[in-house]
This record gives sequence, structure tokens and C-alpha cells, in this order.
Amino acid sequence: MVIQLSEHFSYKKILRFTFPSIVMMIFTSIYSVVDGLFVSNFAGKTPFAALNLIYPYIMILGTVGLMFGTGGCALVSKIMGEGDREKAHRTFSLIVCASILCGLILTIVGYVSLRPVAILMGAQGEMLEYCVAYGRILIIAMIPFVLQMEFQSFFVAAERPQLGLFITLGAGVTNIVLDAIIVGVLNGGLVGAAIATAISQLVGGIVPLLYFLLPNKSALRMRRPILNIKALGKTCTNGASELMTNISMSLVSMLYNIQLMKFAGEDGVAAYGVLMYVNFVFVAAFIGYSMGSAPIVSYHYGAENHGELKNVLKKSIVIIAIFSAVMITLGEVLAYPLSALFVGYDQTLFELTLRGFRIFSLSFFFAGMAVYGSSFFTALNNGIISATISFLRTLVFQIGAVMLLPLILGIDGIWFSIVVAELMAFVIAILFIVAKRKKYHYW
Repeated sequence: MVIQLSEHFSYKKILRFTFPSIVMMIFTSIYSVVDGLFVSNFAGKTPFAALNLIYPYIMILGTVGLMFGTGGCALVSKIMGEGDREKAHRTFSLIVCASILCGLILTIVGYVSLRPVAILMGAQGEMLEYCVAYGRILIIAMIPFVLQMEFQSFFVAAERPQLGLFITLGAGVTNIVLDAIIVGVLNGGLVGAAIATAISQLVGGIVPLLYFLLPNKSALRMRRPILNIKALGKTCTNGASELMTNISMSLVSMLYNIQLMKFAGEDGVAAYGVLMYVNFVFVAAFIGYSMGSAPIVSYHYGAENHGELKNVLKKSIVIIAIFSAVMITLGEVLAYPLSALFVGYDQTLFELTLRGFRIFSLSFFFAGMAVYGSSFFTALNNGIISATISFLRTLVFQIGAVMLLPLILGIDGIWFSIVVAELMAFVIAILFIVAKRKKYHYW
């Protein structure tokens, strides 16, 4: 049964509606996790560290897809709520075309700049060559990667989240199978892992594009776009928080790697990579829920249905709180087995990873509300507040903490930095939600 944006949402219905988005985001995050798992166990510590060092830069380039997806989804859903379906189709088409053009530009920029960036981050010798080899293959697939991230949001607005889920699952399974064959069986190493990921991104990005180009029964489809600078500007403003979140997270990851190179060398970068894989998956659940529920908020905001807006926010806060409690418990329970799975072949590295894991897991208690708060204001078409929460959470608080705490606590300060930053962002998100309750009538 198709759930429409205009309906009243119970707990069961909102979880059913957002579930495909949650799974989509988790599977998307699993790409780098699967690469890391196979590379670490079949290629060794140096290629594994190289992957973790350069991957944040690839994410900086590709995250423009999230900006177009989340920002465009908020705008298109609002237009649908106002009742103008044809305008929604053409706006959607314009956004997709703009993202393809941006993806092409980023492909050129990324390919040229990859080696200097790797050197700037401290890579040299064999590790530098691994970074360049892995990164350039993924950059060649940048346009499909951008589209994949973008369509994750638009499938929800099109009221076809289940189809988006199936396509993402297909891309994820493709990546896993190819990693197992190319890296595990054929000993393709880091380059093989990059090829597997690039092919899976073709599945995740090009298949949805074909679906929306061809006649379909969804609430959205491609039309001949009409240039509308105002709509593109609104899309970028709405999606600025998600863009800032992911760029900031990647920049901070690069800074963490630089700090870890100073305190623990290659082992520190490898240990941090394991923690980031877990973070990708756990935070992806929060992001997926936020993306899945955002079109509901945008629709009812556009329809001026304040009662349903209030209903969705209250239920979302309860759901996020439960998710947070479950994730912090899982983080502590899984610390040992996951550390052993990734780096159990090296006792020193294993002990470093396990120690960091147990500290880092505390951050999951606060991360969910900060992620949802930013997405909630994006859905309300208030990109400024959304971007402010994201900017503080993923850049200001993290940089301040990772620069200061290691001076006091040593390498433990790096792991505690993430916890402190998420706590501060949690407080900021709550303050904004309380402060703007009368303006948007959601409380």
C-alpha cells in the first residue's frame, strides 16, 4: 500500500514510510565499509590507511548530490503541497540537470587536485600512490555518485521510497559481490575495491535516472526543464545544511587523520577508519529517518496543516530518542567483535581501535537529535538555521574539540572530541526547535 504525504501519520505509518530511506542510507554508507573490510584483511594495513586518508576528500566532492537532493526535495514537496504538480515536475527536472553539470565539473577538479590533496594530508611514498590510485577511479564515477545521493531524497518525494530502497540494495549487493570477487578471490587489492565501488555507483545513480526519464506512476517524473535561477537558489539554500554537514564531516575527518598521524602514525589513521565505518552506518540511520520524514514536514508546511506538523515532530523526537538509546548500547556491545573483524591481525592496532571505539560510542546518544534538528529546518525551507546547526556540529565544535582535547588527554582526547562536539550540537538543535515553535506552529 502506497502511503501518501497528505495522510495522518501514526508511529507505525511514519516508521513504514521512513524505513526505506533508513535502509538506503545504511547501504550507501556500507560502500566504504565493505571496501575497508576487504582491503584491510586482503591487502594490508597501508592500503587500508590510504583508503581512509583519501575517502573524506571524495565525499567532499560527491556531497553536492545531498545538497540538490535534500534541498530540492524540500522545495518540490512544498510545491506539491501547494497543489501545482506540473511545476513540481519541471523544478525536479531542472535540479537533476543542474546536478549532472556540477558532477561533471567536480570530476575534472577532483582528478586534477587528488595528488596535491593527498600530499597535503601527509601521504607519501607507497601510501601516496595508493591514495591516488583509489581516488581517481572513484572520481571517474562522480556523476553517478552525485545522482545516487540525490535520488535517495527524491524517491521519497515521489512517494516511491520502496523502489529507491530496492535500487540502493541492488547497488550495495553489487559492491559486496564485486569486492568479494575482485579483492578477495582475484587479489585485486585497493584498485579492485575502487572498481567495485564505481560499478555499484553506476547502478545506484543511472538506474534511477532512467526510471524518472521513462513514463512511470510515481508522483514525480522528468519534464523539459525551464531555467529558474530562483528555484535553484532556493534548492541550494535549503540543502546548504546537508552540504555543510558532509563537507564539514569530511574536512574534520581529514583533520582527525592529520592529528592521528602526529600522535599514532599509520596505526592511528587505520583505527580512526574503523570508527568512521561504524559512525557511517549508525549515523546513516538518523540521516535516513530525517530524509524520509522531511517531505512529510515540507508537504504539511506548504499545506499549512499545523496539527500534522506538530504530530510528526513529537513522534520523531520519541523515535530519535529510542534510536539513540539502542545505538549507544550496540556501540558498546559490538566494540570488541568489530575491532577484531577489521584489524584483529595486528594486536597493537586492535587495542588502539578497541579503546577508541568504547569512548567514541558515547556520541551516538546525542548525534540523532542534532542530525534531525538540522533536517527539520531544511524541510521547513529555513536553510539558514539548518546550515547553522550543521556548521556548528560538524565543523566548529569538532575542530575546537580535536585541537584542544588531545593537548590535555593525548590520543584519548581525539576520541572524546567527537562525543563533546555531538553533545554541544544536541543542545543547539533543541534550543532552535524551542525558539522557533511559535513561528512555524509545530508546538
